[in-house]
Amino acid sequence: MTMTRKLPLSRNGFTLVELLVVIAIIGMLVGLLLPAVQQAREAARRMQCSNALKQLALASLNHESTVKYFPSGGYGWKWTGDPDRGFGKKQPGGWTYSVLPFLELNALYQMGTDGKPDEITGTQQDAAYQRDQTLVSFFVCPSRRTQKICPRPKKQVYNNGRTVDQAALFDYAMNCGDKTQITDGGPSNMNVTESSFSSTLLSGNQTGISCVYSQVTMGEVRDGTSNTYMIGEKYLNPDHYETGNDSADDMGIYEGCNIDTYRWTNSDQTYRPMQDRAGYGPTGNFGSPHAGSFNMAFCDGSTRSISYSIDAETHQYLGHRSDGKVVSISN
Repeated sequence: MTMTRKLPLSRNGFTLVELLVVIAIIGMLVGLLLPAVQQAREAARRMQCSNALKQLALASLNHESTVKYFPSGGYGWKWTGDPDRGFGKKQPGGWTYSVLPFLELNALYQMGTDGKPDEITGTQQDAAYQRDQTLVSFFVCPSRRTQKICPRPKKQVYNNGRTVDQAALFDYAMNCGDKTQITDGGPSNMNVTESSFSSTLLSGNQTGISCVYSQVTMGEVRDGTSNTYMIGEKYLNPDHYETGNDSADDMGIYEGCNIDTYRWTNSDQTYRPMQDRAGYGPTGNFGSPHAGSFNMAFCDGSTRSISYSIDAETHQYLGHRSDGKVVSISN
């Protein structure tokens, strides 16, 4: 006689309780991992920002090595770059324009060249308008915003360009020194000498690396290249990242010395570096969207993360190239 045994039926699937437990565990894991993922992404964005800053610093050093002085600050905010006027005191555009050939962006620099350095022509004006709307991805900090064309409600009219009603973005600023200067539009024509500019914008007030009508040499950085700011992140009000209504971010990229692309290290509270803060709008200070610190490039080409709580005098001294008050900070 053959005997058979009935085996117990195997259970398929999970009970409702087991499913709820699994879901709860997954939720907890996601909750634990999400902050770590966000931190990793921000660390990557901060590194991108630091790398962009280093590119700008190295381009400025290559400029200095080639023409024997750092990029000039040009004539003022009513002027933009002119490809037929070279570098230094003949160039009406700011440092952002003069470094273009050293960033492998020579086509952008040469846009509008027509062999007429002493004339303002329609070709030059049209090209200046187009240049301001050409997107360069690493000109913005990825923690703050993406590169795009944004409105410029102020509609600044350049002497050698068109009305700027929209432009690409730029998140970095040259160190103009520790003496606060009220920049202006500059002279009305290109036949300029030192007497064409306000005396308060020249002489002893130019303590940084680039300013109005400047030609700062490496030899003038007497406090040491590793102890002097060159370029850094600029503070902005988050309410106006893309509106063009921040007075320190409302024009084109390549104009002469202006708070859009130049900043100061005056020890006054309004010039203290700080993290971007909605509703708060100082216009002449360094800063960034990053938590805890902002990136600065020094005159030796190094980039460092600087705490917002840096001592006010130390920050000021780092902005002066030759005050004899040599200070240094660690990375």
